[in-house]
Amino acid sequence: MQYRKDKKGNQLSILGYGCMRFTKNGSSIDLEKAEQELMYGISHGINYLDTAYVYPGNEEAVGKILAKNHCREEINLATKLPHYLIRTRAGAEKKFQEELQRLQTDYIDYYLMHMLNDCRTWEKLVQIGIRDWIEEKKKSGVIRNIGFSYHGNSENFRALLDAYDWDFCQIQYNYLDEHAQAGREGLEYAGEKGIPVIIMEPLRGGRLVNHLPQRARECIAKSDMFHTPAELALRWLWDQPQVTCVLSGMNSIDMVKENIRIAETAEPNQFREQEQALIAQVREEIQKKMKVPCTGCGYCMPCPQHVDIPMAFHCYNLRYAEGKHSGMWEYVQSTAMRRDTTSASQCIGCGKCERHCPQGIQIREKLKEAVRELETPKYRVIKCAVKWFHIY
Repeated sequence: MQYRKDKKGNQLSILGYGCMRFTKNGSSIDLEKAEQELMYGISHGINYLDTAYVYPGNEEAVGKILAKNHCREEINLATKLPHYLIRTRAGAEKKFQEELQRLQTDYIDYYLMHMLNDCRTWEKLVQIGIRDWIEEKKKSGVIRNIGFSYHGNSENFRALLDAYDWDFCQIQYNYLDEHAQAGREGLEYAGEKGIPVIIMEPLRGGRLVNHLPQRARECIAKSDMFHTPAELALRWLWDQPQVTCVLSGMNSIDMVKENIRIAETAEPNQFREQEQALIAQVREEIQKKMKVPCTGCGYCMPCPQHVDIPMAFHCYNLRYAEGKHSGMWEYVQSTAMRRDTTSASQCIGCGKCERHCPQGIQIREKLKEAVRELETPKYRVIKCAVKWFHIY
């Protein structure tokens, strides 16, 4: 297993265990299977485990496995505060104590503000005393490192990084999302500030393995450089020195073994022109299924009505390339679940964006298509609920 250092010099395994996707029997986690897979990973060098308050039954399962196997001190445990469910400092304390109880521990190594997507949300948390609460927890050692997980654009990501002295952060990032959400720009900015970056969705929930176009699979098979599509995606991430740890939602022993095999030899700055060309080929085959030829360059931004145009097109494309659920859920997270919404329906048709688009995209028309496909009644209910929460 390869390791990279966090802000304080601690060694983190470059492969982290994302516990959200433990196998379930009905509505319950298959604890015996999860234990076998997780303990194999820990015994082979994985020392970073990620869970969250809102993953049903997940914290309890992790707590039981660690307690049974007496290995809490061997690993770095990460979980998340659902700040969107609290309105007071006391509410944060209640949720945190509940998490400690579920996890059967008296401290958290890496604690995240879950889906903290803009500075105004952070400022609201500061107003209820979250900054002082964090400092007290860190001083007592109950929280060792504080960070946030993020779904949003690179501009807001940079602003959040500057808003507080974070110990680490977590972003969605993979070769398909290189210029979406925080993207490479955000990753490199975090690197400049010396902030470790934890990567989620490195395989887009398995879609960069199980749902690749046939031509993309053929490109990888012919290359003789990578055994599997997963190896290509993971090594692309680990090639970037700003990436500290990559989370994988492993739910089979074969998957655990395969990812560990790759992680044992993954080094930064190993991709040559040939490997980069392969990534470009595979990405091109995926993008052939896209509805909008948007490259995510951002020349259309900023929008006077605060529409996140690249994100809207990214999610619209995902809706067709990967399935309805994938595009819809990312659109909800990225545009509605934030204090200042960035929905495509906010477009008033001024046309400023089109004058700057190097691809010549008819942005206004394509945004209308995105609204029809993505802003369903369910989306509008979620958006209203989030707005109500922020007001009250």
